Amino acid sequence: MDSLKLEPSVKLPDHTELPCEDGTFVKNFQEHPQSILLTESIWAKLQEIHPDRQFCIGQDSGIYWRITDPPERGSEAPDWFYVPDVPPTLNGKMRRSYVMWQELVAPLIVIEFVSGNGSEERDQTPYQGKFWVYEKAIRVPFYGIYEEKKSSLELYHLVEGQYHLMPPNQRGHYVIAKIGVELGIWPGTYKNVELPWLRWWDLEGNLLLTGEELAEQEKQRAEQEKQRADKLAAKLRDLGVDVADL
Repeated sequence: MDSLKLEPSVKLPDHTELPCEDGTFVKNFQEHPQSILLTESIWAKLQEIHPDRQFCIGQDSGIYWRITDPPERGSEAPDWFYVPDVPPTLNGKMRRSYVMWQELVAPLIVIEFVSGNGSEERDQTPYQGKFWVYEKAIRVPFYGIYEEKKSSLELYHLVEGQYHLMPPNQRGHYVIAKIGVELGIWPGTYKNVELPWLRWWDLEGNLLLTGEELAEQEKQRAEQEKQRADKLAAKLRDLGVDVADL
């Protein structure tokens, strides 16, 4: 890798001084809800892992890994990524981007949502390709490539500086033991759209639910309890029992 020679007096730019967007559109309507689904469903799990709340999640946000001109050429913007053991804000402000020479801690996992033929996400061109940057420059332990059109997921694990394609378990999921989750494809309906969604499970194979899903689950449970109570009351009335006396 080429080295960057700086004089001691040179101040490196931080997240407030680097561009945080390049003016491009989100590629399709699924990307935004997909990112939200990944974040909301794993949030409670991450709070368990980090009782000190020292973690952050990026959604379509830039990761700066080297200084270039223009600055954007030295960054990648994964559709979703998670960084453990870093403060959720910097100096009380939300990050505009994630700057490696400022933060030092690499993301544990980055995920790219494929909208084309997948060549961009698998590009191993030195200093340019996404695959190369995540593997050789940022050194992300887990790299996921999700193709909604094919209902497929590839998850790569960094071992001795090289990505290896992980095999799925018996449930067809990919285990990330460090945070106690599995990642896989869930064919279902989210935000009124039926698609093969990328989702998390715990290590026992239980789907991690969003707050909205948990609330709906609780609502259904309460309705079922009410129906059982109503049926019991009806039977007691048929037997001549005054339920008001119970």
